[in-house]
Amino acid sequence: MNYVAKMLDMPAMRVYEVATFYTMFNREPIGTNFVQVCTTTPCMLMGSTDVLNTVCDHLGGIKVGETTKDGKFTVVEVECLGACSNAPMLAVNDDFYEDLTPETTRKILDAFARGEKPKPGPQSGRRTSENSAGLTALTTPPYGPGQHCQPEFQ
Repeated sequence: MNYVAKMLDMPAMRVYEVATFYTMFNREPIGTNFVQVCTTTPCMLMGSTDVLNTVCDHLGGIKVGETTKDGKFTVVEVECLGACSNAPMLAVNDDFYEDLTPETTRKILDAFARGEKPKPGPQSGRRTSENSAGLTALTTPPYGPGQHCQPEFQ
């Protein structure tokens, strides 16, 4: 980072400020699979503590911020990955895995350990972020042109 500061002709502290503020900048080497577990309030309320503990335990008891001895996984805790309606969730590299339980979390990690890439998105069977209880709105066909208008406007 000192090299970057010198190249940009700026104080080194400015480079360090940016590098330590944004979670996408890593100051240490990371594993092949970068596991980011969201622990913001919506995820925490839906069980992210269990997900985080499962990740760390399943990867040999590593702690947050550590990399497995084989270099395959690095685990970090992050604030809000932006899929709160599908909490709890984690990201592995560039993909989101949502609606997690300890069981689905282990399956995802096992797939990556085998060199496979599991299907991203909700792991509960629902599509995208639809209501887990099913549709509750927009359950009838939309009105056609002129329907439900005063007679003079039809």
